[in-house]
Amino acid sequence: MAQAGVEQTETMTVREAIRQGLREELERDDDVYMMGEDIGDMGGVLAVTGDLIDEFGEERVRDTPISEAGFVGAATGAAATGTRPVVELMFSDFMGVSMEQIMNQMAKMRYMFGGKTEMPVTVRTTEGGGMGAASQHSGTVHTWIAHFPGLKAVAPGTAESAKGLTKAAIRSDDPVFVFENKMIYEQQGEVPTDPDFTVPIGEAAIEREGSDVTVVATQRLVGESLDVAEDLAGSTSVEVIDARSLYPLDTDTIVESVEKTGRLVVADESPLSYGIHAEVATRAMENAFFSLDAPIQRVGTPDTHVPFSPPLEDEVVPDGDDVRDAIDRIA
Repeated sequence: MAQAGVEQTETMTVREAIRQGLREELERDDDVYMMGEDIGDMGGVLAVTGDLIDEFGEERVRDTPISEAGFVGAATGAAATGTRPVVELMFSDFMGVSMEQIMNQMAKMRYMFGGKTEMPVTVRTTEGGGMGAASQHSGTVHTWIAHFPGLKAVAPGTAESAKGLTKAAIRSDDPVFVFENKMIYEQQGEVPTDPDFTVPIGEAAIEREGSDVTVVATQRLVGESLDVAEDLAGSTSVEVIDARSLYPLDTDTIVESVEKTGRLVVADESPLSYGIHAEVATRAMENAFFSLDAPIQRVGTPDTHVPFSPPLEDEVVPDGDDVRDAIDRIA
């Protein structure tokens, strides 16, 4: 029995946390249902949806044909009529197939109808390298979605945020894209068991406090940055922030940290040019320029596709060593 005022938690993987969040929202609201390729009988290509079809049936956990444009468009229309579809795009690289539905319909319908139509659709998708899945299955494209007005984009880095952001996305009346890094599905963490627990979209989380350097990280690089911070604890005090929400971005938390530490590293797996790195850096400079004691450092994928070759993939995909090198350059 939990003590009064103490939140009950359970240790689970990121995969289990997302599935629990989906299960709780399906139980809470009959208007919530899921659709996507192989999410039913197969339990999802990376086993995230598991046996949810056995619990909720084929009407609410719907396998679709291989037609991203078709089922993303269907979800957009269904959301406009009042239901809450949760779409799974097997890999974020496939998003281009449905971009007409996303960019010109999902993102703009509420605006073009003068706010009279809500758009409560959630799109879950996997991204990131590290599995030897080659370039068409290893991209990190969340900057693309965060750039479009009318869309929200979140990218959890812990099991807790994975569950909380999934639930918040489903409850939102705006379209929300949940980007799940496929390499952290087995990462474990403490997750609140309260079925009403959510993580507010637009709030970052300080995962480790520090005083010398701020690292703003996303997805897999949150855990990598925490490991680096632990290793450097005797010489450099590193504050690690899980950005969690890419749009809207929690500028206040980032700025307050930079004002304290005077140094900033931005670690995100997307390509370096024109990405989340630049947005975080710009907001820090706009709001905390005179607090900066060193140039802002970026850690990300070079402007190239992710190779199939394991040695080349290891070279291209950023990791904790890259975060450490960035900290060493300015600490």
